[in-house]
Amino acid sequence: MKPDLPAMPRAVTPDDDSLRYVERLLDTLDPPVDGNSIATASRTLTRALPSLPQPGQGATLLRWRMLAAIAARDLSLVKIYEAHADAAAILAELGAAPPRRGTVWAVWAAQMPGAAVRAGQRSGDLVRLSGTKAWCSGAAFATDALVTCSDADDRPWLAAVELAQPGVEVVARGWHAVGMAATGSVDVLFDDAAARLVGPANAYLERPGFWFGAAGIAACWYGAAAALATRLAVAAARRDDPHQRAHLGAADAALSAARALLRETAREIDRAPTADAMAAALRVRAAVESAVDAVTRATARGLGAAPFCRDPWFARMAADLPVFVRQSHAEHDLAVLGGALADSATTERAAWSL
Repeated sequence: MKPDLPAMPRAVTPDDDSLRYVERLLDTLDPPVDGNSIATASRTLTRALPSLPQPGQGATLLRWRMLAAIAARDLSLVKIYEAHADAAAILAELGAAPPRRGTVWAVWAAQMPGAAVRAGQRSGDLVRLSGTKAWCSGAAFATDALVTCSDADDRPWLAAVELAQPGVEVVARGWHAVGMAATGSVDVLFDDAAARLVGPANAYLERPGFWFGAAGIAACWYGAAAALATRLAVAAARRDDPHQRAHLGAADAALSAARALLRETAREIDRAPTADAMAAALRVRAAVESAVDAVTRATARGLGAAPFCRDPWFARMAADLPVFVRQSHAEHDLAVLGGALADSATTERAAWSL
C-alpha cells in the first residue's frame, strides 16, 4: 500500500526541503507503465505540485533539480509534468491566468508537414481553431492545452484550449512507439474549437522564457541519465571489475561536465532573465545529449544484457531515453549554435577563457 501524499511545503524555496518533498511525493505513485496509469500519476502529481519555481526568478536550478528528480523515476511522467509546469510558466510570463487546481495542461507546439492549426473567427482574444496538431503528448487525459496556431496572414499565435468540448477529437493513429509509449503522443483534430489567445502574435517564440524551457528539457535528460549511471555505480561497487569501473568512470566524466554546465546556465539565466538565452540553451542541450550518449553506451557495455531483460524499470528507461532525447534537433541545433557563435565570435571566444 502506497503512503499518503505528503504535505506540500508552505513555499518552494531553493533548498533540499523542496527536493525531499518531490521524492516523498514520487514514492506515493505507482510506476506509470501505460496510458491509464500515467493519467492517474499525472493527475496526482499536478494536483500535489501544481507549479515549479518560475525560471529566471532566482531558483532556476531548483526547478531543474525537481524536474531531474522526476525524470530519474519515470521519463513518461516527467514528459507530461514538465509540459504542465511549462504551461504554468508560459501563462505567468504572458500575463494570463494560471492553471486551475486539478487541471493537467499540455503544450502542443510541434510542427509537422501536413499538420497545422489555423486560427479562424475571432472576437477579442476569443478564437476558433481548426486543423490537426501532431505529437500531442497526454492528449487522452490532459484537461487543457496551449496550442501553437497561425492566422490568415500566417502570423504565429498561442491559444489556450479546454479539451473537453465537441470541437476537439483525439485520434489514436500514427503512434507505434515502444520508448515513451505511455505518453500517447497522438494527433488531435480541432474543428471550430473554442480557444483563447495568450499574448500577442509571435509572443510564444519571442519571449525570453522560450529558451529557459528548452534548457529545462535538458535537465530531464540529465536526471534520467544519472539514474541509469547509478545502477552502473551500484554494480561496480559489488565486484572489482576494472572494465566495469572504466565504464563507470566514463559515465561520471560525462555527467560531471553536463552537471557543471547545467548549473552555470541556471545561474546565467537568473542573472539576466530578459537576455536572449538561445545560445546558452542550445549549448547545454548539446552537452547533456552528449552525456546521455556516453552514459547509455557505458551502462550497456558495463552491465550487459541482464538489466535490459530482467529489470522492468531499467528496460523502460533505456527505451524511453533515446526517444525523449530526440526532442533535440541534433546537427540542426548545432548549426544554429555555430551560427550564433560566428556572428559574435569575439564575445564567445572570451567566454571560453578559463
